[in-house]
Amino acid sequence: MAGLLHSVTLPRVPTKHEKCYDPHDPTVKFVDKEDDLDFLCEDFKSRRAQMSCGHAVTPTSLTNWCRKLLDQGESRFVCGGSGCSAEWTFSEVWKMALLDPQETEHFRNKLAVNAALQTLITKSCPVCRSTLMRENGSDLNVLCKVCTAVKGRPFEFCWQCLREWKGPRPRKDRCENDGCCNHSLKTLKTCPDISFDSVEGVNGCPSVRACPTCGLLLEHNKRRCKSLVCPRCKVKFCFVCLKIFTKCMKTSGPYAACSSGVAPRQTSIPVWKKK
Repeated sequence: MAGLLHSVTLPRVPTKHEKCYDPHDPTVKFVDKEDDLDFLCEDFKSRRAQMSCGHAVTPTSLTNWCRKLLDQGESRFVCGGSGCSAEWTFSEVWKMALLDPQETEHFRNKLAVNAALQTLITKSCPVCRSTLMRENGSDLNVLCKVCTAVKGRPFEFCWQCLREWKGPRPRKDRCENDGCCNHSLKTLKTCPDISFDSVEGVNGCPSVRACPTCGLLLEHNKRRCKSLVCPRCKVKFCFVCLKIFTKCMKTSGPYAACSSGVAPRQTSIPVWKKK
C-alpha cells in the first residue's frame, strides 16, 4: 500500500561490539588501505574491504555510517568517502556491514519510513522531474515553475495521479483525468478489521488509520497497547478512538476498550496544519 507505514516507534539500534570480516571469505575483496568511513579515528581492528565504489570500509564503520544516514532521514545509502556520491544497494550494505537480524530489521524499517515520508512531502514534476513541495495541502493542483518558464504558459499537474491537470480547481479529492483517485481513501475504506493481541473488548476497528494530526497512513502491528506514535508528526494517538492518547487515557486504559467506542472508518485525510 503506497504511503502506508507499519506501527512503529523505531529505536536506535547500537552496534554492540566491533564486527570483523572472515579473512578467508572469498567473496570479499580485501585491501591494504585506511578505513575511509572511520571519521572518528576509532581504528577498527577488522581487515579493510573494498566497496563497489572503490572505498575501503570495515563492517563496523560501514554500519555506523549507514545508521547515521538513516537517522538523518535518508532513504538511500550513499558513500561517505571523499568526493564520492556512489549509491550502494541494500544487499551490498547488508553483506559488507555484516548486519545481524536485529540490525537488518531496523535498517529495513527505517528505510521504509524515510522513503514514505519523503514521498508524502515532495514529488517530481511528471514532465521535467524537478522536485516540488505542495504549498496548499488541501489542493491537488500544483504549478511547476520550471515547465511554466519553458512552455511559456502555466503548467499544472495533479499531485495525486501525476498527470497534467484537467478540470476546475482547487480540488482536494481528484482531478478530471480518467482513473484519478485517492488510493489512501480507498485503503481506509477497504482495509480489513484488526484483532488486537492484548487490547480487550475492541471489535470492528480498521487495521489502517490516517494519523488524526498529519494524515499519514499507519497500520497497527496488533501487539502491545492501542496507541501509536506517528513517525511523521511525532503525535501519540489512540488507534481505536483516534483521540490524542492523553485524552483517551482520561477515561480508559492502554489495554482496555475506549469509553467512546471505536471511531468509524475515516472518509477524509486530515491535513497537517503545522504551527
